[in-house]
Amino acid sequence: MGRVQDKVAIVTGGSTGLGKATCMLLAAEGARTVIADIQDELGAGVAAEIGQSGGLAYYYHMDVTAEDQVKEVCADVFTRLGSIDILVNNAGITGAPKPTHEITVAEWDQVLGVDAKGVFLCTKHAVPYMKRGGGGSIVNISSVYGIVGGMDVPPPFLYHAAKGAVRLMTKSDALCYAKDKIRVNSIHPGWLWTPMLENVGKDSTEGPEEFHKRILSRVPLGHYGEPSDVAYGVLYLACEESKFSTGTELVIDGGYIAQ
Repeated sequence: MGRVQDKVAIVTGGSTGLGKATCMLLAAEGARTVIADIQDELGAGVAAEIGQSGGLAYYYHMDVTAEDQVKEVCADVFTRLGSIDILVNNAGITGAPKPTHEITVAEWDQVLGVDAKGVFLCTKHAVPYMKRGGGGSIVNISSVYGIVGGMDVPPPFLYHAAKGAVRLMTKSDALCYAKDKIRVNSIHPGWLWTPMLENVGKDSTEGPEEFHKRILSRVPLGHYGEPSDVAYGVLYLACEESKFSTGTELVIDGGYIAQ
């Protein structure tokens, strides 16, 4: 307990799945946790659940692709809570299930907007407050598909391109802000049982049962990960236990890309 005691943590996409698990864990470890999302009812519910458990949490409506909203939320959090110590860039979408030659510019812009531009905007507006506080930790949620290619999840190019961008943005920002004592690391989850994965299975042309059978056949540990598996990785990179880690890639994938 208390691994991030009294730290202020902003988690984007914090209303469901991995984001919710991260918010719950950071709050349980003492962080004053800001849930930033566009799903207002779900996000407020997470804040209420944390409060009922004795933690401190605040919900903010924030579209990570809208710079004015990101700027306003970061400013309000700093004014209200006195610091921004941790930023978890988790918000993400998979996009339309199409091959590259069928993807429209609008579909490209949507996925890159949330998955890559969102990381850029949140980092841009959180960093000045971290500098004022003498440092901080940024954890970017990429994917195993930010490291390797694959045809397991549609669309293969859009999602991979976005998550690959997050991976290299992480390394560049780690070098840029090391002098400011701001650490920047990325996490690369494999297949986790989340609402996003459930929806991908439902939308699969082969049907959910065959989809999950095929995916699990490629995971050496033989089962899906849980959101909490990655949330503990976020906690490690957010707290002082990882004080000598920046620009690193933490892969949590059941052995998927070790093959």
